[in-house]
Amino acid sequence: MPLTARYSADAPSRADVDALPGPTVLEFGTEWCGWCQGAQAAIADAFEQHPEIRHLKVEDGRGRPLGRSYGVKLWPTLVFLKDGHEVDRLVRPQAAGPIADAMARIAG
Repeated sequence: MPLTARYSADAPSRADVDALPGPTVLEFGTEWCGWCQGAQAAIADAFEQHPEIRHLKVEDGRGRPLGRSYGVKLWPTLVFLKDGHEVDRLVRPQAAGPIADAMARIAG
């Protein structure tokens, strides 16, 4: 599954995310966020190591229920899911290593 390039304004419902089979990285942020822009190279590097993992890149902000349901407060926030259940979370990651490590935990 390819790395998603842009944040989607059309977020799935929490029930749909909870029902996803297998490993998923749910990324919350916005296109204009400097922290989000700065993390993209590290996220892309980690996905090169785990191309089989689903990537959902969701635009977050006030009034966005999916981000609120996960308690997202800072961007980017990466939520690592296995079969719809949260296994790990990284907030404002700056290096590919911790991202790839979390991905390995949900891939296996």
